Amino acid sequence: MLCWTVQLRGGPNIFPAAVAVGYKVYSFGGYNNQNDWHQIDVHVFNTASLRWTKLPPVTTGREHPPEVPSNCVCHAAVLIEDTVYIWGGIFDFEIDDNDDRVTINGFSCNILFAFDVDTHRWFKPNVSGTVPKARFSHSACALGKVLYIYGGSTLTGLINDIFKLDTATMIWCLINGRDAPVSACHSATIIGTRMFIYGGRGNNNEIYNNIRVFDTDTDCWVTTPSQAQLLPEGRASHPEGRMSHSAFTYKEDLYVFGGCNFQGQEMIFNDLWRFNPQTFSWTKVVPKGNGPDQLIMLSCCVVAHRIVLFGRYKSLTQDQDDGLYILDLLPSLRTLCKLAVIQHGLELSGLPHTIKWELGAMTNGK
Repeated sequence: MLCWTVQLRGGPNIFPAAVAVGYKVYSFGGYNNQNDWHQIDVHVFNTASLRWTKLPPVTTGREHPPEVPSNCVCHAAVLIEDTVYIWGGIFDFEIDDNDDRVTINGFSCNILFAFDVDTHRWFKPNVSGTVPKARFSHSACALGKVLYIYGGSTLTGLINDIFKLDTATMIWCLINGRDAPVSACHSATIIGTRMFIYGGRGNNNEIYNNIRVFDTDTDCWVTTPSQAQLLPEGRASHPEGRMSHSAFTYKEDLYVFGGCNFQGQEMIFNDLWRFNPQTFSWTKVVPKGNGPDQLIMLSCCVVAHRIVLFGRYKSLTQDQDDGLYILDLLPSLRTLCKLAVIQHGLELSGLPHTIKWELGAMTNGK
């Protein structure tokens, strides 16, 4: 039984890139209302204490340490062994929120940065091979020691290429991407040895709602069923096309949550869908409890059997509009009992101190 278990107000920057490391979530970069240059922000969420902390900036005696990236948005981060690799994104940016439309101005780069999660030390690996061109709003995922980059947007338009970086040799390699559409703001998720691409936007702001599959064994795109084959006479269901959503895997299934669609009337989604890669079928999932409502610019990390989602509500201008939610895919009886206490406003005076603390942590102490 899936259940929303934690709802917290506040959080780190928006437009970050995040990875799960053990029982913690590391959030890198994002927008924090500062337009001047500064080192990338690193926030850490502890899923045991349910609290955020911010790591101090690197101090080396140099104003701009070359091994530390400046703050950025629309970048990607992946964890390989004990190292987080940060690539792409927009640096020295400005964000203009006009009439609920977000415009980001800045420049992108193609430098690979690395962060050691054990020592919290930044460094720049020496790479060779065919280095990808700078981009943002791309996807990144890892299979073993190999990092895959797909699509994204450059300053001149959208692209559809795939690159892989073997972190054992630090050699970049270009993979033929001619059979794939240009795409940005999509998700890429590894299941087995295949990369599943969902959603995103194409040229003329076309919004995709199909699944595209790339086989890393053959370095080729896989032929997949068409929507007409998947949805005979409309008897089956599937999610609406979207971008800037979150995706994760659990027990070999692909899950997609949230996102937005700015075609015609603006739509922000808060639905959850499960995709079976064996049958190529979708199922809408409705967890118990109160989940996010119009949470955008979100990040998603899997911590054991819990999904940590955090982002910003629809308005970019209101104060205190950031939030974090946890979706428990396998809630314990203890968790279900605490949820019942919160839901029904039960008396807490007779409960042990540790239970009171956990209940307070689950609701931001309110």
